[in-house]
Amino acid sequence: MSASTTSSALKAQQLQVSLMGRPVLHGLDLAIAAGHWTSIVGPNGAGKSTLLKALAGLLPAAGHVELLGQPLHSLPARTRALQMAWLGQNESTGDDLKVWDVAMLGRLPHQSWLGAPNPVDHAAVEQALRATHAWEWRERALGQLSAGERQRVLLARALAVQAQVLLMDEPLANLDPPHQADWLQLVRALVAQGCTVVSVLHEISMALHADTMVVMAQGRITHHGPCADAQTHRAVEQVFDHRLVIHPLVGQWVAIPSNN
Repeated sequence: MSASTTSSALKAQQLQVSLMGRPVLHGLDLAIAAGHWTSIVGPNGAGKSTLLKALAGLLPAAGHVELLGQPLHSLPARTRALQMAWLGQNESTGDDLKVWDVAMLGRLPHQSWLGAPNPVDHAAVEQALRATHAWEWRERALGQLSAGERQRVLLARALAVQAQVLLMDEPLANLDPPHQADWLQLVRALVAQGCTVVSVLHEISMALHADTMVVMAQGRITHHGPCADAQTHRAVEQVFDHRLVIHPLVGQWVAIPSNN
């Protein structure tokens, strides 16, 4: 279903971002469908991560952003943290923290100031760690884990928030193929529960599993449409200078290098 035919979880109007004095996003208009998975793709330097951070309110931006129908800038920090969870690239977290404690950080928006975690918090963290297959390491320090294991713990932290909207920037970084497949199943389960997922992905074949796709180039959106649509496939091929081709394969779509 196209984002234009349903309610929007996130909406941006004339969104502009400059970094170190250089324009990166150029007046973008975008509506992210609620209860759907939207993937954002494009070549390096297209502005994908900058767009996601601007939607999350993590960067100063001109224009207007709405979260679940409310102006993002007007929402109290705690309300925003309850409604929207974030998983970014190369996030720094104390290596001496236990996996359990890292995941519990996702419950902070639910807790009172200096309040201790309650049984609901504990249940949410256990559920998140089990969903990311990180439960067995809950007593280990984060610094003892591999890069892929660490990524799964940070994903568990985001899941523990139990937010309506989940933004993920390169969530498959350092994950091996089986755990990439686990991530795909997890996203599909979240969407089935009514969650809105937005992910920036370099893995085009994985991104094509989403409901809708935002294609970017040079700080602009060149296309926004259903992942199964031929126009979306052509838009992806075009922004990558036709160095890849999208083909059907057993009920799904895959991107393979072209012969050009």
